[in-house]
Amino acid sequence: MLKDQVVRVVGAMSGTSLDGVDAAEIVTDGHVIFEFGNTAFRPYTQAQVTVLRAALGKWPEDEIADVFELIETVHAQVLTGFADADLVGFHGQTLAHDPKGRGTHQAGDGSVLANVLDKTVVWDFRSTDVQMGGEGAPLAPFYHFALVKKMGVTDPIVILNLGGVGNITWIDPSLPLPHSDGALLAFDTGPANAPINDLMQARLGQSFDLDGKLAAKGTVDQGIVDQFLQHPFFFRMPPKSLDRDAFAGLSDAVADLSDADAAATLTMACAASVAQGLQACTSAPSRMFVTGGGRRNPTLMRMIADACSVPVAPIEDAGFDGDMLEAQAFAYLAVRVAKGLPTSASGTTGVRAAVGGGTVSRPSKS
Repeated sequence: MLKDQVVRVVGAMSGTSLDGVDAAEIVTDGHVIFEFGNTAFRPYTQAQVTVLRAALGKWPEDEIADVFELIETVHAQVLTGFADADLVGFHGQTLAHDPKGRGTHQAGDGSVLANVLDKTVVWDFRSTDVQMGGEGAPLAPFYHFALVKKMGVTDPIVILNLGGVGNITWIDPSLPLPHSDGALLAFDTGPANAPINDLMQARLGQSFDLDGKLAAKGTVDQGIVDQFLQHPFFFRMPPKSLDRDAFAGLSDAVADLSDADAAATLTMACAASVAQGLQACTSAPSRMFVTGGGRRNPTLMRMIADACSVPVAPIEDAGFDGDMLEAQAFAYLAVRVAKGLPTSASGTTGVRAAVGGGTVSRPSKS
């Protein structure tokens, strides 16, 4: 399918922070990014967030038909605004991720969307990678490689994504392909926004720590952070990945702290895990660009800059949209799946060989 075509494709992403659905359009041949197109964001209502939070940790055999319907309905509402797109990349909502055990589970059926939108939809990006022995995450690194190629730099660069969970992509743009030996190293660093958001919701009824203001008022409990860094995850070599709630004990550890001190401690834990992850990179990068919602938290960005020995800046400083980068990534991956190109490799997920995942669903009437 598609062969050498340049495709206008829209990608949709609903992340572990549970804030809503991002949708973004790009024009690509699955290798080069030629153009960035329209974007959209549809926030979840508080009632929808409650439904999604209750479904976290659920597997296909659980009673979650309402979650599938919610995800499909909200995505359809967003994606109908991209009438000119030739193809759709649909990530769905990750509910559970246990790559070395039960696998990975994203809510949402791409075949339903294909019929609703009357477009070909690529979805279920992670399962094949997991079945082949990979972590199934992170999957954005192949897109990160294309972005850094577009920048025209040759020195190693790190892209840090701060969503519910943090992940790093170390990139050597001097190599020709994302699955070239040594081109990429990618892995989850630890919890990022998820525990902070959960704290804010539970204690103050707020979705997140706006501008890191609460954390900025608090004092970090360094003992809790030091104990956090003793978690076995940090002693595993990358590639490696996490479930959103893999560090539930961290939230328990700050239960007796004041609101401000708890926020400061959780924010520092994120920064400390990023610094720890940077030490596992193949070589020291020349710069670190930050994407995801966490880059809008000045307190978190300051803590990361203080903890790391490289210049740290939001991805906008490189000319890209940090709010839409994950959605763009799944647009890019959708084209690669449709063309039979790999979407992950041993350096990004630990999979045994470069592999292309994903299911392609066409409208039943086509």
